[in-house]
Amino acid sequence: MQLHFRVTPQPGYTPILGPHNSPLKLLTFGLLRLNPQETYQAETGDQEAALVILSGTCTVRCSDREWPHLGQRSHVFDGRATTVYLPRGSAFSVSGETAVEIALCQAPAHGDAEPAVIRPEQVKARTVGMRNWQRRVENSLDERIPATRLVVGETFNPPGNWSSYPPHKHDVDALPQEVDMEEVYYFRLQPPQGFGLQRIYLPERDLDVAYPILDGDVVALPFGYHPVVAAPGYSLYYLWCLAGRTTRLLQPHEDPAHAWIKQAEVLLREGNNCK
Repeated sequence: MQLHFRVTPQPGYTPILGPHNSPLKLLTFGLLRLNPQETYQAETGDQEAALVILSGTCTVRCSDREWPHLGQRSHVFDGRATTVYLPRGSAFSVSGETAVEIALCQAPAHGDAEPAVIRPEQVKARTVGMRNWQRRVENSLDERIPATRLVVGETFNPPGNWSSYPPHKHDVDALPQEVDMEEVYYFRLQPPQGFGLQRIYLPERDLDVAYPILDGDVVALPFGYHPVVAAPGYSLYYLWCLAGRTTRLLQPHEDPAHAWIKQAEVLLREGNNCK
């Protein structure tokens, strides 16, 4: 069972993982790289898609709509993302205005929606955790867009810090405690020679693995708890794409063995306020 993928993207579209080569049933993930004046054309078919501009600037066209000059950052650590949502049944094209790199997340859709752009100023950013488990989380495609399954955002770990912590999972439909959602992580590091670690484990421990994460790695998360840590000296970024089986509600279940860290956060904040 392959969960960890290390691929060198090629010019144009590079498929990386999906139901054809991983335990995922819904999500498909790939990378699109274009030079200036190059154009990529495709159709979403029965899938909905999120195009997350990782770097560079491009024009996206869908049906009778055109969005020029999308993308403001030179790399993923240089500001917030621009994301384009495309519903099922969309013929679209992407044209590079500069060299551009785009992550393409897709999942089967059973409803219709309008194409939409989520610009950097519309990204919902928040700081999560404390001390060496503090990180920045930025939601792009969320409940504000009436997609069928997809939820997309980015997480930024400072050097040495943990995220997806306390460890959580979302592989069972058991409201109000948990919602079943597949996920993909796409990693970048700064400086790029750095590394991180991704652990994936099940409550019964019949699966418990850890992968060394290098710049550009992709991990499939069909199930299990999945904490991440950045090595000291290296900032770690990951794009996260989720696909809900029955709903898009974000309701993860934290590992009871480590959930006490949330109470520790409360005590630490109260202590800071008393100073």
